[in-house]
Amino acid sequence: MPAGAYVHLDSGLEERFQCAPGPGGWRYVGRRSDGVRVDLVVDARWRQIRLELAAPVWWIRGGVTGPEVAWVRAAGETGTEHHERAAGFLGDSPAFLIAIARSLQLDEGGESDVRLVRLSGTSLAALTATWRWRLAGTSWHETDTEPLPVSEYQITDLSTGEVSAVHLAGDVVLDAPGIELAELESPPNLGP
Repeated sequence: MPAGAYVHLDSGLEERFQCAPGPGGWRYVGRRSDGVRVDLVVDARWRQIRLELAAPVWWIRGGVTGPEVAWVRAAGETGTEHHERAAGFLGDSPAFLIAIARSLQLDEGGESDVRLVRLSGTSLAALTATWRWRLAGTSWHETDTEPLPVSEYQITDLSTGEVSAVHLAGDVVLDAPGIELAELESPPNLGP
């Protein structure tokens, strides 16, 4: 079960995390040094079936419901329910990058346009947009036990044309814009 820490380079915040496959999917739990918590559960097809995201004031609970995502956003007890035609959520946590990349099941060189609800800032503001994900390639890196496959995804924000690269090893982000893997206590899960 991978556990460790990511550093959000723009803010200097640390995100302590644990993730593990389960009988029906995968779960990621993380807590940032500013108090933001993320708990993301995906099913066997890597669809985001349950998300709990909590900032100091605002919180969101939601998940995929067929061709839509549904969520409640609130400050305190009472919230507002939202629905949007999208494949899932995208947020500051590396958990979202892992879930989206794995859900696409792209072949090398393959690409897919994905409509996502982007949650940003401590207000957890939601904006829906489309990103193009392309699996640029997979390289193998020698380790003490066995070669480690590292997949590079090129992600294009179709609203701005900005392209970024994300490097994943199983269920761990090795490198992404604004994210640095600072500590890893055990190897990534490489299973399907």
